[in-house]
Amino acid sequence: MKVLLVNPPRFEGIPVIREERCEITERYSVMEPYSLLQIGALLRRQGDEVALMDMNGFDLGYEELDAGVREHRPDLVMFRFTPTTFDWDMRTASVVKAVDRGIVTAGICWTLHTMPEAVMKDAPDMDHYILQDYEAAAPLLVAALRGGDVNGAPGIATRLGGEIVRTAPATPLKDYDSLPMPAYDLLPSLEPYFVTAPAGRPYTIMYTSKGCPFKCSFCTVAGTPLRMRSADSILNELKYLKGRYGLRTVSFYDETFTFSRERVVELCRRMKDEDLNVRWYCNTRAQLVDPELLRMMRAAGCRGVSFGIESGSQRILDSVEKRITVEQGRQAIKWAKDARLKTFCSFILGLPGEDWSTVQDTLDFVKEALPTSAQFNVAVPYPGTKLYQQVHGDNGPDVDFRRLYQDDAVVGTEHLTPEDLNKAREMAYKALYTSGRWWRANIAHVAREPADLNLAFRYALKIANNYLLHGMKHAH
Repeated sequence: MKVLLVNPPRFEGIPVIREERCEITERYSVMEPYSLLQIGALLRRQGDEVALMDMNGFDLGYEELDAGVREHRPDLVMFRFTPTTFDWDMRTASVVKAVDRGIVTAGICWTLHTMPEAVMKDAPDMDHYILQDYEAAAPLLVAALRGGDVNGAPGIATRLGGEIVRTAPATPLKDYDSLPMPAYDLLPSLEPYFVTAPAGRPYTIMYTSKGCPFKCSFCTVAGTPLRMRSADSILNELKYLKGRYGLRTVSFYDETFTFSRERVVELCRRMKDEDLNVRWYCNTRAQLVDPELLRMMRAAGCRGVSFGIESGSQRILDSVEKRITVEQGRQAIKWAKDARLKTFCSFILGLPGEDWSTVQDTLDFVKEALPTSAQFNVAVPYPGTKLYQQVHGDNGPDVDFRRLYQDDAVVGTEHLTPEDLNKAREMAYKALYTSGRWWRANIAHVAREPADLNLAFRYALKIANNYLLHGMKHAH
């Protein structure tokens, strides 16, 4: 089949991240559609003809999509969408159908996979919804369309006789190394992409593992099977990117990069041996690092680690089954800073039990630990999470998924209203950005690491613009 993969345009000019747990608007990051590159490689492997239009990355509009569909004349258009940009993203399917009703449309969204009936009811121009495990489900859907029996394709919701029907779940890939190299050549270049600030390019994200066995109640990927790529597989991709694009920076986009200490140690050793000279960043949990490991990561090119700290209150951490302590979070930040790594920490305000005293605990934690950067989100009861059950129960109201923003509260707690939580978020950013100790600590870091001067300057401009002009809307 001829397949056109589409990352829809930016939302009101604001970039959108459409990757699994991060299906959000993000004013200051432009990331390539890595999942679509993976799907492109898988479809090529089974003999399909593939093209890609990254409207978000190259800041193109729906007029260009219309022209692209007319040029490519695909049999199928496959695109990603998010809850909060749902109606905007669904214009992709409408544009395609306006060109030719016979072109099949299929959408991908992880966050809403537990409510396909509501999604498809509001998306009349989307023929199929790929629910989970796109690595397995997307190629099988295309193969089924080619064979004329789409009802045999697992892992989708589809329309049958006027009804919306879910097929059997797709079987997740067990061997993550079996994935082919993502089809990077479908992109004109890596030039548009960056995270947080446009520095350190050429840049890419990369999955070296998928899934997370931890069961935090608020997380959409909690308790999903963990699949890890080998050091060989990761290095092959990095060397390809270095040779073809001159790659300078990569963000390993895994949920928990250091889950296997042994794998990270091997990867760091191999990266040093290869002398790749690529800077990298990763996400992990506070209890899965130690001083020796962080020093090894630094020596292998790591320059920053993101920790999901979530709260400075142990009571709140326990209420969401985070399985870390406040002290572990504080210690992880210190160890990373001692290893000369930037620390990026995320916090959630409005988790069960939150009150003004626990908000203050979080503010005190931030002012004491002084991470290099922090993002403060409000709690979002995403469908399918335990938090959703805690908030809404089994027979809760229908969810307006279009309002599931992490920067604008839709629910409160027993003690705090949604308006209180939005105020708490403003307080948190103000406490950080007006802290003289925080500014001095970051200036001292740049003095030790002059290579970060350009990034630091751009980050400071981002703070001023985001905080003073936009009030932290569409940014995290």
